[in-house]
Amino acid sequence: MAWDHEGHDGEPDPSDSLRTFGAVLQALREHAGISRETFASLVGYSKHTVASVELGRRMPDPEFIERAEPALGNTGALRRSAPHLNRQPGLATWFRKWARLEQGAISLYTYESRLVPGLLQTEAYARTLFRGQVPPLADDQIDAQMTARMDRQQLLVDRPNTSYSFIIDEYVFARRTGGTEVTRELIDYVLESTSLRNTELQVLPMDKGVHAGLAGPIQLLETPANRWFGYCEGQENGQFISDPKVISTLHMRYAKLRSQALTPEQSVGRLAALRGAL
Repeated sequence: MAWDHEGHDGEPDPSDSLRTFGAVLQALREHAGISRETFASLVGYSKHTVASVELGRRMPDPEFIERAEPALGNTGALRRSAPHLNRQPGLATWFRKWARLEQGAISLYTYESRLVPGLLQTEAYARTLFRGQVPPLADDQIDAQMTARMDRQQLLVDRPNTSYSFIIDEYVFARRTGGTEVTRELIDYVLESTSLRNTELQVLPMDKGVHAGLAGPIQLLETPANRWFGYCEGQENGQFISDPKVISTLHMRYAKLRSQALTPEQSVGRLAALRGAL
């Protein structure tokens, strides 16, 4: 099996190089007299994404930099500084690879049995999870994690041609993590997010005894070159998977889970019933 194995906290922290790049980007934009909203329109990214890059919270992809240069006078400053950008050293090698591939994936499959996937979390739900971590996080660490989590959620909006599939255990919602109000808001948000044409949600019912996901969560993605990769996450480590034989096994398990889970239409009904019972 081909993987990188290293402990991580699941989300990136801003590095000095990202903060410096963001400050330069903001200075060039303001010198040109362009608002953040106008600049976002010029480069074809959301205002939220532009703000995240300027604040050093998000790694700009090559296309962002190439679009930004002409919009800001073709100074070359962004192109020349881009090769020196890096994340914090503490971010796991396997996760850096996954995050980079995720940004350009044309298909992304997720099965979760522990919690609602990060792409579908509300701020209140995510903050509840971060506050409950052991050992505990400081307030500034929680804020950094929250920013990274919310930034990543832009993928669903920024990549309308990417196919997203989510299979989530019903128990994840029935647990009521964060309390009744947090769970109501979470279910509403999940239903809203998965109503997009490129996003599919299936709920694995609690009465499904033996199923194909008993070995744990599954993450799979397909690149524009039609290569598939996966990852598995444990307590204090992560595995980036590229071995075709292992990927094939994960595909078989995910396909079986799709047949064992409720249909998308049934899943919407099940979540609506869960919400109504709160």
